[in-house]
Amino acid sequence: MNGLLFIDDEEGMRRSVARALQRESYPIFTAESGEAGVQFVKDHLPDIGTVISDLKMPGMDGLEALAVVRNLNPDITRIILSGYATVESAIQATNEGIDGFLTKPFDNRELRAKIHEITVRKRLRQFVSDPIYQEITDSPDALKPRLHEATILFSDIRNFTQMSGKAEAHHIAAFLNQHYFTPMAEIIHQHHGTTDKHIGDSIMAVFGAPILHPDDAVHAVQTAVDMQDTADRINRALDRKNGFRLNIGIGISTGKVFSGILGSIRKREFTSIGMAVNMASRLQRIAGADEILICSATRIKVLEQFQTEALPPVAIKGIEALVTTYRVKPWLRPQT
Repeated sequence: MNGLLFIDDEEGMRRSVARALQRESYPIFTAESGEAGVQFVKDHLPDIGTVISDLKMPGMDGLEALAVVRNLNPDITRIILSGYATVESAIQATNEGIDGFLTKPFDNRELRAKIHEITVRKRLRQFVSDPIYQEITDSPDALKPRLHEATILFSDIRNFTQMSGKAEAHHIAAFLNQHYFTPMAEIIHQHHGTTDKHIGDSIMAVFGAPILHPDDAVHAVQTAVDMQDTADRINRALDRKNGFRLNIGIGISTGKVFSGILGSIRKREFTSIGMAVNMASRLQRIAGADEILICSATRIKVLEQFQTEALPPVAIKGIEALVTTYRVKPWLRPQT
């Protein structure tokens, strides 16, 4: 799903853009009107990743066409093109949720660069920090699907089902957003991690995708320590009368994962899958409140920074032999 559709009522402009983009790796399609463009997207929905439309056209104009495209698949990058480069046009495009704004005239190099910039920005702004975004902007291949090493972190609130059983839905949502998802995401961000997804009251974070760093495991464990410290501060400030407590268990695993953009045409995301993901999830499940459990591969990488203690071997689903896990001692400062 990486094709580009260009909509413009001027045949000369359609030919010009098609020539300018003919050397790109993605297929180029054109349509002569907003109505024709919308129908093309409907007929080829799995094949279209970007739609550029002229703003002023007879019949359905560019903003109307792109609004329909958004309803068909919000994952499609939508760019408006106009020869009337007014402030009002730019504001209207922004208010409509358009991903980018191009103005006529432009040279071919500018067009290609702008399309790349807008597309990458749309894909990445939702799940990477600004430094990582800049690295990927400079190196487009960073998003290509690949098998690589990463460190995965899972966090989950202990006994959350029981705590939230009698609470109203809006109170639960407010607690999670204000006291859990937001502060924990900031910690992940600060340590160069990527918040991959939220699953109920669980958080999955990846260290090493889309950008690999030599000290990803150290960043992941330090993130876990900071998350526990932050949870402790939040608990001290919470009103015990509301019944909510932020007691979290964390599991961390290092190993080979496959990272890439996965999903359907309705929902796609950059994510990582593999045994390291499964192991981190299972370690999180057996971790107690205020506890950080790591696998042996992670422990080897953080020996110089953190003190750990071995726990009795346990059975892990999907692994025949018993597995030795390690508890990080967050109350001790990293070794110097």
